[in-house]
Amino acid sequence: MSTLDELPVVVIGAGPVGLAAAAHLHERGLPFLVLEAGDTAGAAVRQWGHVRVFSPWRYNVDPAARRLLDDAGWVAPAEDALPTGAELVADYLQPLAELPQLKPHLRYGARVEAISRLGLDRLRTAGREQTPLLIRLADGDELLARAVIDASGTWGTPNVLGASGLPARGETDAAAFLEHALPDVLGADRHRFAGRHTLVVGAGHSAANTLLSLAELAAAEPGTEVTWAIRSASPARTYGGGDADALPARGALGSRLRDHVDAGRIRLLTGFSVHALTPADGRVAVVVRHADGGEESIVVDRIVAATGFRPDHSIAAELRLDLDPIMGATRALAPLIDPNEHSCGTVPPHGADELAHPEVGYYAVGMKSYGRAPTFLMATGYEQVRSVVAALAGDWDAARDVQLDLPGTGVCNSNPADSTGADSCCGPAPAAQPAAQGLATGISGGLLSAPLSLISLDTPTSGQTGGCCSS
Repeated sequence: MSTLDELPVVVIGAGPVGLAAAAHLHERGLPFLVLEAGDTAGAAVRQWGHVRVFSPWRYNVDPAARRLLDDAGWVAPAEDALPTGAELVADYLQPLAELPQLKPHLRYGARVEAISRLGLDRLRTAGREQTPLLIRLADGDELLARAVIDASGTWGTPNVLGASGLPARGETDAAAFLEHALPDVLGADRHRFAGRHTLVVGAGHSAANTLLSLAELAAAEPGTEVTWAIRSASPARTYGGGDADALPARGALGSRLRDHVDAGRIRLLTGFSVHALTPADGRVAVVVRHADGGEESIVVDRIVAATGFRPDHSIAAELRLDLDPIMGATRALAPLIDPNEHSCGTVPPHGADELAHPEVGYYAVGMKSYGRAPTFLMATGYEQVRSVVAALAGDWDAARDVQLDLPGTGVCNSNPADSTGADSCCGPAPAAQPAAQGLATGISGGLLSAPLSLISLDTPTSGQTGGCCSS
């Protein structure tokens, strides 16, 4: 065994995928260390703990993690139950992190600042593959590793509001009016939204969750207004699922949202490209620029930026990464997850080969591996780390035997023609869910297949509350 093989595999992040990697490394007998920037397992998941996921427990538990938990006498939640983020942590991630096989290898408050090769910058080639990877932490501590599995996710790097991918003018100055995706509207953050006008920008499940919570708040708190803005001329790209969705809670999400829009409880604005934000008199004016160059504005109290996330590859700047210029994923993975072609349920199996970079021993997995694509599922991440760990153990037959069992779905893609659902918007609606459904599996994308009543920015809101099923 070489000196390099005696070093640990360092896993960045103690979320669902990072802890799954740790479970597989334990099963393979490989030394490992998990570095978590937060002070507990699932620190990012806790931030959206009030949200109920739309995928049942059977899709949310990694097989290797389950084997370890079962051996410890774990009482598994009902497979068909839908956990909240808080329940995902309390009933799965925390018990997993506390197992004696994993706990000694978890280090909290350890934020990774940079990764390189010991004594080598990105230009140096000679002896590179036999040189340990160097991990520098924010506190100045440095660690050596034989390999790095980066499961740090994208929660801390949301997309900007500006439609061009750049921050809107004044976006930084208006930070006091902006909310991260999935605020706890009905709980801890209620006081910031009650009796105020909130603009939700975004077309994915995180936007839908917030909109549904705001609609519930508006029913209880007079003066609460809700506006939903999307960049496209039509919300068709966010449709899909409905009664045909293999995850009923996800289909119900869209149906409930549509009901609120049709009833006028949520105002929908299309063709909404944010150009500038201007604070004024305790509120903020959102300036919109149209394709023809024209501008107009809407004045609100709060803005929820539910515009998705992007990976931050800056910690690996001294590594040799081969990233797709569009997606920000590896070049081999990018065409397999392209939201223009795939939904989260049609992403083909992939593993170590597709996740590999020219920098031997470095793998980004989970949400981060998908770059800007919104087609990620936790189950996909679990299969990724199973394959990667098998490759690190030298078991390439297992590493390349990648398989996925995902729920069929017509959502999470960007092609309106691929949306699926009921033939009629007046068909039977799924039962309403008592809690918000959505982002928990990291998915952003389609909601329903039936058309909504649209309100363009050039059209007054009066007379626009009816829908095809209204009486």
